[in-house]
Amino acid sequence: MEAPGEAVAALPFAYGGPPIAGRIRVEPGDFRVDEELGFEPTGSGEHAFLFVEKVGANTEWVAKRLAEKAGVAPMAIGYAGLKDRHAITRQSFSVHLPGRPDPDWSAFAIPGVRVLAASRHDRKLKRGAHRGNRFRIRVRDVAGDREAIEQRLALIRERGVPNYFGEQRFGRDAGNIAQARAYFAGERMRRNDIGLALSAARSLLFNAVLATRVGDGSWDSALDGEVWMLAGTHSIFGPEPWSVDLARRLAAFDIDPTGPLIGAGELRTTGRVRALEEGAVAPYRDLADGLAGAGLVQQRRALRLRVEALAHEWEGDGALVLEFRLPAGSFATVVLRELSGERAPGPAGR
Repeated sequence: MEAPGEAVAALPFAYGGPPIAGRIRVEPGDFRVDEELGFEPTGSGEHAFLFVEKVGANTEWVAKRLAEKAGVAPMAIGYAGLKDRHAITRQSFSVHLPGRPDPDWSAFAIPGVRVLAASRHDRKLKRGAHRGNRFRIRVRDVAGDREAIEQRLALIRERGVPNYFGEQRFGRDAGNIAQARAYFAGERMRRNDIGLALSAARSLLFNAVLATRVGDGSWDSALDGEVWMLAGTHSIFGPEPWSVDLARRLAAFDIDPTGPLIGAGELRTTGRVRALEEGAVAPYRDLADGLAGAGLVQQRRALRLRVEALAHEWEGDGALVLEFRLPAGSFATVVLRELSGERAPGPAGR
């Protein structure tokens, strides 16, 4: 069985490996993330709604400082997604303040953290509530052929990249996978640690399935027994016979083939796809059984990740600057790994 620590490093590439090498996150400004909620706060309600810029701080740490500032419990703080510590990131937080005025957020004096805007909203900001994230990433000390990188970027614009879970999902030295196995063996854990462990186990199994499909070239095409996801709504349908209409919708990024997020119950796929998924998961039977026993149910995730508004420029010192948007739940690091041999440590703006 493949070692969990190699779960991302050893995954196959869609386009034959990275054409260049380079360095990222040399300084925080090299990695910028702007969260896009997809909605505006209502302007009234029990929740203070804050737009925060942070440098050198992770999301959970900032949430705790906001709770202290407002004099509320940590559970009163909401945010849509975790953002990287080693970056300049902007994201929204909600603070539940029923019947109370806002503190003076301008006096929120923590180095590297600024409240850029404050409003009110009628509900807590929940995980995954954002539409996506916008990235601006500088790759320094680029070594490789510029024509090759231009060709690779064109392929990514046209076809996207495999929608792997990034290595940050598995924790330092894949510790979250070890935690999952310990939990399945009966070890008691805090609720947050349980959530991280279960998520990591699911992600590992999904990556195993996707790696098989990248290996045979079917990650962005159709096989017999495919289950599809509608772009935007994430609703699923199928299997159903292949048709001209499905081919048109697949080419237009209106639908994507999917892989399993393992839990209790039967796989929805049939035929060749089901056999492939069962074979990819088989080496991790302990994790699959543990997820089912923990009460999780079968779900699906798109195998293909569309990289929206992908643009690039070369700076005078030879650095490559990339700009693009990704939907919530996806990882900038899986885009970068198709371009550069440098792997990005830490969370990357999920």
